Amino acid sequence: MRESRRSLRRLLAVAFPALALAVSGFVAAPGAGAAQPTAAAPHATTKATQNAKALTDPARQAVHGTGKAGQRVPTQHLCATATKAGQASCFAQRRTDIKQQLASALAAAPSGLSPSNLHSAYNLPSTGGSGLTVAVVDAYNDPNAASDLATYRSQFGLSACTKANGCFKQVSQTGSTTSLPTNDSGWAGEEALDIDMVSAVCPNCNIILVEANSANDTDLGTAENEAVALGAKFVSNSWGGSESSSQTGEDTSYFKHPGVAITVSAGDEDYGAEYPATSQYVTAVGGTALSTSSNSRGWTESVWKTSSSEGTGSGCSAYDAKPSWQTDTGCTKRMESDVSAVADPATGVAVYDTYGGSGWAVYGGTSASSPIIAGVYALAGTPGSADYPAKYPYSHTGNLYDVTSGNNGSCSTSYFCTARAGYDGPTGWGTPNGTTAFTAGTSTGNTVTVTNPGSQSTATGGSVSLQISATDSAGAALTYSATGLPTGLSISGSGLISGTASTAGTYQVTVTAQDSTGATGSASFGWTVSTGGGGTCTSAQLLGNPGFESGNTTWTASSGVITNDTGEAAHAGSYKAWLDGYGSTHTDTLSQSVTIPAGCKATFTFYLHVDTAETTTSSQYDKLTVTAGSTTLATYSNLNKATGYAQKSFDLSSYAGSTVTLKFSGAEDSSLQTSFVVDDTAVTTG
Repeated sequence: MRESRRSLRRLLAVAFPALALAVSGFVAAPGAGAAQPTAAAPHATTKATQNAKALTDPARQAVHGTGKAGQRVPTQHLCATATKAGQASCFAQRRTDIKQQLASALAAAPSGLSPSNLHSAYNLPSTGGSGLTVAVVDAYNDPNAASDLATYRSQFGLSACTKANGCFKQVSQTGSTTSLPTNDSGWAGEEALDIDMVSAVCPNCNIILVEANSANDTDLGTAENEAVALGAKFVSNSWGGSESSSQTGEDTSYFKHPGVAITVSAGDEDYGAEYPATSQYVTAVGGTALSTSSNSRGWTESVWKTSSSEGTGSGCSAYDAKPSWQTDTGCTKRMESDVSAVADPATGVAVYDTYGGSGWAVYGGTSASSPIIAGVYALAGTPGSADYPAKYPYSHTGNLYDVTSGNNGSCSTSYFCTARAGYDGPTGWGTPNGTTAFTAGTSTGNTVTVTNPGSQSTATGGSVSLQISATDSAGAALTYSATGLPTGLSISGSGLISGTASTAGTYQVTVTAQDSTGATGSASFGWTVSTGGGGTCTSAQLLGNPGFESGNTTWTASSGVITNDTGEAAHAGSYKAWLDGYGSTHTDTLSQSVTIPAGCKATFTFYLHVDTAETTTSSQYDKLTVTAGSTTLATYSNLNKATGYAQKSFDLSSYAGSTVTLKFSGAEDSSLQTSFVVDDTAVTTG
């Protein structure tokens, strides 16, 4: 049955490209060379006055909506998905069901949310940001960035922001204004979206577009540092990729900039942590669907989720330490996200782009969310010189619109992927309600004092029970969190550190207590874990039936997953695990729990082959998610197709002394098969 369905879908795959070519005739051809109107400030009117008038003019308040929250609309993902660690993809999506129009052919207001709509939805001031600079970091060059920005601002009545008046600057990752990277039509659309959104939210701000030579982390990181070196106190990043063990080093090299508000998109692939959104030094920005409403606010929001493979990202980092200001207790490391803003393409924003596109279009993705929040930070004013501004919203949670409906997938810890009252992964603490949540300080005068327990020492394999004590000046209840705890230990919300220390080493622990008003206090101390007490480790392979040659034993799997069907070759032997491949809406799972001995380093490996009838080079329709407990190790899709097997490897050492469930989850959409074939798994210790 699986083979016959695959054959039918392959026939359709041949027919659909021809249909796509016929439909594309209805979309205007790119107009990179088209002349663009120049925006000029009205005579005798200041920049700030003009912008305030444009944002509050009743004639500009109309909402030119394009869809309903969660509606599946056809989009083009402008950048290819990053396929390996160290590479990033931009997250911009452009609607393909709405005809693009050059400014010269526009007969009415463009579709999509406008600057005045965003100011209305997020209760933003029409003034602020003067003299401040927001940087946008992206890859490659958009040769039409300046002229397209002029058209966008002119359309919505905003003051001119050009190279000539010092408002706009476009540089390479080394700061050059003349030697720019190679042109790229996909990233050009991302750049147009980013600078348009900064303009929409903070039209008085200056903008620097910093273009990296490539989409590699090292080039993008170099561009990040250049943005800060050029004086930007606010930096937006609408790109990311899978997590890797090298990211904590990249944190220090590229994102550790106290006094700078760095925002990062949470990603567009539904539940699953992505980097650099999980950096402890940045504000991770999730995505919502934003719609008009008859309520007192006039707007309503929910978690952005379009399908089983598309929606805002969120998740618990596998590597980055939890910042002291983040207090959720379900994730012991960095939790993504912090705040959120509109991202759903069905309720998307208006953007003008003539190099990657053909003029006015409607865009979405968390690529829109990040520059919006960067602009809000700028409206709020310059951050404290020693601050990491990601902590600000945690002190002003009452000054955000709490998003309480929707989800971005399924997860074992509900709030990681499902909205709720208060903090949740997909939307953080919520969306802007003015700028107060993005300023320094706490919302009350309460003082929290944590009693330092002093230096601690434990042997590997030793049991720990340490109660942390703290007081609140107003007698308020406290919630505890910690960073830097030895492997195997965790802290409860009531401040009890417990567990079994599993890995020798010297640890620097910071414990934080927070009250309901956002006031916090911290104490730091050293913790030494010495070898002994059951901490030795014997080399072993821990998984049962690792190559599936024993058939349906040891593993828990969907029907037909563990098979010797010859439609897909095994990596070795006759059996393998074949998830999906039906060419219709289908889900498959495969899992096994494994206990990793205390004191052991552990590595999880498997061989993966992805075979697909999908022909797209940019859209993820079918998806395989690999998890360890509540942590997403990796995601793969039809874009990862390959002719043979490739071995994947993940460090599970953080689970030493505990039992963790390893799980493969495959999700296939309604047409064109994708087969995810797994073989020769192993969890090795040593």
